[in-house]
Amino acid sequence: MTTETGQQTPTEQQMRDAMVQQLIELGAARDPRVVAALRAVPRHLATPEVEAAKTYQAESATITKTDENGVDISSVSAPRVQAMQIEQAGIKTGMTVLEIGSGGPNAAYLAEMVGEQGRVVTVDIDPDVTERAERFVAETGYRNITVVTADAEGGVPGHAPYDRIIVTVQAADIPPAWIEQLKDGGRLVVPLRMRSMTRTIAFIRNGKRLVSDGFEQCGFVPMRGAGENRMRLESLHDEEGAEVALRLDGHPVPDIEALRSALAGPRTEAWSGVTVGGMEPKDHLDLWLTTALDNLPLMAAKPAARQRGIVAVASPIGIPTLVDGGSFAYRTSRATDEADRYELGAVGHGPDAQKVAERLVDEIQKWNGEHRSHQARIEVFPANTPDDQLPAGRVIDRPRTRVTISWP
Repeated sequence: MTTETGQQTPTEQQMRDAMVQQLIELGAARDPRVVAALRAVPRHLATPEVEAAKTYQAESATITKTDENGVDISSVSAPRVQAMQIEQAGIKTGMTVLEIGSGGPNAAYLAEMVGEQGRVVTVDIDPDVTERAERFVAETGYRNITVVTADAEGGVPGHAPYDRIIVTVQAADIPPAWIEQLKDGGRLVVPLRMRSMTRTIAFIRNGKRLVSDGFEQCGFVPMRGAGENRMRLESLHDEEGAEVALRLDGHPVPDIEALRSALAGPRTEAWSGVTVGGMEPKDHLDLWLTTALDNLPLMAAKPAARQRGIVAVASPIGIPTLVDGGSFAYRTSRATDEADRYELGAVGHGPDAQKVAERLVDEIQKWNGEHRSHQARIEVFPANTPDDQLPAGRVIDRPRTRVTISWP
């Protein structure tokens, strides 16, 4: 087929091949078996309302449902994120895998990985979502996928135990059923929210606890049902199109009026002397900051807020922001004389802006000197675990678990 301009329209396989090549270049797909699975699945069939070419864009997630407030509650994750999680899972032929959060394509990738002797169980609380997944499975002919409509809080005991569990929605806690239904030594890959920050973490089950074996920064729609635990959003600036807000996740409720006044006032800056590359991720730094600092929510801001000078940096996910009474400071960076190198620092607002900004900078410098070359260790313990049985570091208490972040 050709377009009106005479250009040849790519075939479905060519679109898949181009997607895979991009994922390889991004480092999201490395295992040859993962690459082969990505090449095999016609993912566009899961979202027929979307242009096929868009579904094969590496960073393109497809929102399939929103709630009454316009909040995204279901999606088909971007290929890069799906590839990343599958790589984290380390799936082998013949395994039994539970996918929590359905959609269709990801279950098909998993089915390709486990082969005909394996089994994929995909569960979702929303019958609209599972109906879509069932249509996709039927259309693509996978016979080793079972679609279940249920609240995944209880897992899917009828097919347990599982060699792998992959969660494709943001979770703030780990239900005991997920651990109990996972084989000892098995892997749970889950986008876990910790003090506003979400990382997709590969956990290995070790008895009653989970121990991290790597993590990546990510964004997912939040879990619904019994395990739902939404963040609190507090507005600092509500000008349409240039909104700024704090994402609170177990943090103390701040004096919002004082912080709104602070943001409207002058800013101060503090600089660390620590530099990073332009494409260097800062997720390890941010985990250190939330380990070290008690009152560190994330500040989310629209791009227009930066363009209008309200904030110095904008991010929809959020920037670590240290709050102290009526003052706050958030992480930022500035270009250096060295090509593609940026100095980390902090922008402060409020009566104690300089002090708060310097406190944030102190921890940036400590991360650079003591922790930059190390990865955090994240562990999940039962909720009744005594303090003296937890590692030193940040403890995040949830209803069902105690999550710890510690550093070498």
